[in-house]
Amino acid sequence: MDIQQGSLNDFIIVVANESHAPYAQQICDLIEESARVRGTGIAKRDPNYIKKKLVDGKSVVAFDGERLVGFCYVETWGHGNYVSNSGLIVDPEYRKHGLARSIKKEAFDLARNLYPDAKVFGITTSGPVMKINTELGYMPVPFAELTQDEEFWKGCSSCPNYSILQAKERKMCLCTGMLAPSKNEELKMKLDLSNQIITNKKAEKKPAALQTATTPTSEDYKEFKTVRFATDFF
Repeated sequence: MDIQQGSLNDFIIVVANESHAPYAQQICDLIEESARVRGTGIAKRDPNYIKKKLVDGKSVVAFDGERLVGFCYVETWGHGNYVSNSGLIVDPEYRKHGLARSIKKEAFDLARNLYPDAKVFGITTSGPVMKINTELGYMPVPFAELTQDEEFWKGCSSCPNYSILQAKERKMCLCTGMLAPSKNEELKMKLDLSNQIITNKKAEKKPAALQTATTPTSEDYKEFKTVRFATDFF
């Protein structure tokens, strides 16, 4: 299929609901086939697990008309301290047109809105996914900075490279670990930066006339006015 440029605007990308439950098996098949072709990645998902993600509104689906063309879901780990976007998949006929980026962005926002205090992380061998993650604010990190939840790492057992992960004592594998701050962490960082800018502005040197004169004269005000007007142009 040849997708025309600009037609991404015609796709429907939404948070899933119970009406999407019948697509669970198709999603699992897409994930498994993608892993088989790449020779890496988590090859299998349980259809019942995916169905629950759809019904609970913890996933994102993409459609071209009635055709399912993409998917990604949200999962929490480590008692809610971490959240991940997993199972990102795009129908092979719809790849290389930016659809994965749009789905991932929607899933990223969903994860942060559902769990604003949880750090967002992922592991991947996909170059395009790493690029998208970087654009969203992820940074590469050692596995030690990711969740240590045993259930998460058990999920890697269906990957062909699981033996490498075990041999390296879960410190590294072919995947790259990536981590983004939680929604609330990011808001706090922005607030701290804003406060710092305000503090710096208050600390800027005032016009000499206002610093030295106890009772400003008309000449002092004239000097201050000149300085103020000069800065108004910047």
